[in-house]
Amino acid sequence: MCTNYRIPDPASFPAFFDSFAPTFDYPEEAWPMYEVPILLPASEDGMRQPRRASFGLVPPWARDPRYARKTYNARSETVAELKSYRRPWRLRQFCLVPTTGFYEPNYESGRAVRWLIRRADGEPFALAAIWEARRDEQGRIQHSFSMLTINADEHPLMRRFHAPGDEKRSVAIIPPADYSTWLGAKTDDEARALLKPFAAEPYTALAAPRPPRKAASS
Repeated sequence: MCTNYRIPDPASFPAFFDSFAPTFDYPEEAWPMYEVPILLPASEDGMRQPRRASFGLVPPWARDPRYARKTYNARSETVAELKSYRRPWRLRQFCLVPTTGFYEPNYESGRAVRWLIRRADGEPFALAAIWEARRDEQGRIQHSFSMLTINADEHPLMRRFHAPGDEKRSVAIIPPADYSTWLGAKTDDEARALLKPFAAEPYTALAAPRPPRKAASS
């Protein structure tokens, strides 16, 4: 499951996502509950909209925003059925998550090592996700999202990740030619047709362990 990914710099948005850059600050790496940019369907002027959203979907009925810690990934096989996700799926609230790479645990050394999966050419790409909106205690609209995942047991690259014996899972990468189709999908069949394994050839993976934490100064 993808719990951590890298976000493109603001200058990349117009070039690769046909959108103006986000107007808010965001971190280089995202973790659940971080506020990061997602891309919503085109507005009246035809531009895809960057929107600040929390990584980890928080349904309107959830009282605690920390609910996001268990909803950052949604299985595509059950997204239409589970209580946390079925409303945004039914309402076709699809979005794109811009990234330059995502992290997964690799156990080939005998222990879990964080690896980065990215395009070999370093270009940004986009992941399929669903979004939700709710009002916080101050009455402000808060957006959140969950990445959609698919089975990767047979994928030549993604089957290398996750613990031995576990089902292999992968995020769903949406090619640029299908951005508008994904964001505007009107039926289950139209959306699910895009939730498929990505071509492995343009991508590479390398060990990227988290740097050790700095010791607190005395």
